[in-house]
Amino acid sequence: EVQVVESGGALVQAGGSLTLSCAASGFILDDYTIGWFRRTPGKEREGVSCICDREAPEYYLDSIQGRFTISKDNAKNTVYLQMNNLKPEDTAVYYCAATRIGPPPRCSGSVYEYRYWGQGTQVTVQG
Repeated sequence: EVQVVESGGALVQAGGSLTLSCAASGFILDDYTIGWFRRTPGKEREGVSCICDREAPEYYLDSIQGRFTISKDNAKNTVYLQMNNLKPEDTAVYYCAATRIGPPPRCSGSVYEYRYWGQGTQVTVQG
């Protein structure tokens, strides 16, 4: 069974850092596209970043450029979202999602292309 489980959300002060983890099970990371999304109250879920095999990671929000970094550890079957210099506007529930796109594999920031979703992890930035 394909599953993704997020962890790492917390309450932090503005300017702080967090690393979110997305633990994958039931599939091999290189075979899937993994995306991070977030949802703030009153807004639709939006794409944050994506990683897949043989392609450069993608980032979908101007506001996170240079502050967020996506990476993966195939040995641990885990994808990470390193978030630095956090701002109050980064406050959201962050979701990890997985899907198969292709071949060849490619990234996507569209919620409609992802089949498997985690339950979300809350990130709250005070400042």
